[in-house]
Amino acid sequence: MARRVAVIGAGVSGLSSIKCCLDEDLEPTCFERSNDIGGLWKFTETSKDGMTRVYRSLVTNVCKEMSCYSDFPFQEDYPNYMNQGKFWDYLQEFAEHFDLLKYIRFRTTVCSVTKRPDFSETGQWEVVTETEGKQDRGVFDAVMVCTGHFLNPHLPLESFPGIHKFKGQILHSQEYKSPEGFQGKRVLVIGLGNTGGDVAVELSRTAAQVLLSTRTGAWVIHRCSNGGYPYNMVITRRYLNFMAQVLPSCVLNWIQERQMNKRFNHENYGLSITKGRKPKFIVNDELPICILCGTVTMKTSVKEFTETSAVFEDGTVEENLDVVIFTTGYTFSFPFLEEPLKSLCTKKIFLYKQVFPSNLERATLAIIGLINLKGSILSGTELQARWATRVFKGLCKIPPSPKLMAEATKKEQLIERGVMKDISKDKLEYITYMDDIAACIGTKPSVPFLFLQDPRLAWEVFFGPCTPYQYRLKGPGKWDGARNAILTQWDRTLKPLKTRIAPDSTKPASMSHYLKVWGVPILLASLLLICKSSLFLKFVQEFPLTSKYLVRMNLIGYKGCPEPY
Repeated sequence: MARRVAVIGAGVSGLSSIKCCLDEDLEPTCFERSNDIGGLWKFTETSKDGMTRVYRSLVTNVCKEMSCYSDFPFQEDYPNYMNQGKFWDYLQEFAEHFDLLKYIRFRTTVCSVTKRPDFSETGQWEVVTETEGKQDRGVFDAVMVCTGHFLNPHLPLESFPGIHKFKGQILHSQEYKSPEGFQGKRVLVIGLGNTGGDVAVELSRTAAQVLLSTRTGAWVIHRCSNGGYPYNMVITRRYLNFMAQVLPSCVLNWIQERQMNKRFNHENYGLSITKGRKPKFIVNDELPICILCGTVTMKTSVKEFTETSAVFEDGTVEENLDVVIFTTGYTFSFPFLEEPLKSLCTKKIFLYKQVFPSNLERATLAIIGLINLKGSILSGTELQARWATRVFKGLCKIPPSPKLMAEATKKEQLIERGVMKDISKDKLEYITYMDDIAACIGTKPSVPFLFLQDPRLAWEVFFGPCTPYQYRLKGPGKWDGARNAILTQWDRTLKPLKTRIAPDSTKPASMSHYLKVWGVPILLASLLLICKSSLFLKFVQEFPLTSKYLVRMNLIGYKGCPEPY
């Protein structure tokens, strides 16, 4: 059984990994190459240390109730969506509350992680670290790699003919911190992801003109849903997951497109999804307004560059460009691992449930946080860490390595032959993945049982937001405060909004009011659909079913339709 655990990285997933080790009576030692916790959430003025950091104006894409540690809710006066500084404060509070800082060795770089000669019997690793030029070696029973997705900037200059002729400034979004220095300039932003949208919007306030180039287009999601409630809390619900599973995909796709275009027509704004491309979603409240006001101009993909201009695929040319900013994402790697483990860990298809490498005869190394979720990454990494530490202790089992390798290799071959689609880079359905990992631990909530035992709680679990507290209601790591946290989640949501109460104002109908009015009809309709569905038996045995995340909001009339984080 593992005792000593090396945790690499003290970001969001590293902090949860330390705590999960302590919860299982393990002995964690965390190695963090910077001088503070928080990883990319710790803002710095420059990126000279080579680490990816958030830009100053960044605001979270997932609201606080959906993106907190499952036994440590945000303070009620924290805003629902917060800037990087406020979110880092939460991480600091979490670390101090559970006394995690004493387990972290700052300014320490992990040089190598290698198997011990007797690995097949002990599962132990030798970890070599360096602190201020001095190397140290240690033997650990298990290793948790918490370095995340955002390690190396992806700068695909070879895909842009003539880029080396361009005389203006070229940079990756990793280097972007604030709009200072871009006043009066013509800026081209390449890549329409969350970062690309944010950078374009912010620069539009100071630059002479901002051009935003995209190959695929994107559906633009707003943080605020109908009624002013946080978008994530409205769409991430178990009953919507089930209904989305029952309805035909063609109907769901039609509803999705119709609802997404209700707030504004994406085609008119140059944002519609290119035919044949997978749907892509970004969170941005201001991009449509900037396009409407002309401060941001949408463009197709770049065909080539000249010394001062860009030629686009549609034949248009934009002259006198001063700056090109690539918001083209990041690549991840594990330079401290040895081959073939290093290469295998970069292929998600060879990671069992996105956590355990398939080729290890002893499951004593876990990759935490290397996931793309349609929801909170923080919540997902915490659940991964809870599962991994129990596997280390021998309390949870995973299939043997030969079986995992055979299955992964077969999938890889089918993908290469074009028989199967490679979905390893796609975002995972939030509740589906969370329930899958929770089932391995024994913490997945049983809704039918809850309806018999605690109807009020069951109602919130099934019809309300699927907040992280649901995975603390039962099983290992059960938290006595989970029930109350679920029943009071709307109080914490509305608290920071009610800073002015008009004495003569008419009180709007609350969410609970709507649930009381429509809850019974929806429940009866759900039961009718269940009975008529061929999935009835599966529903009884494994509840709830998998879902199609991005259309959940359509089933409740959401107008306008994440990362962590």
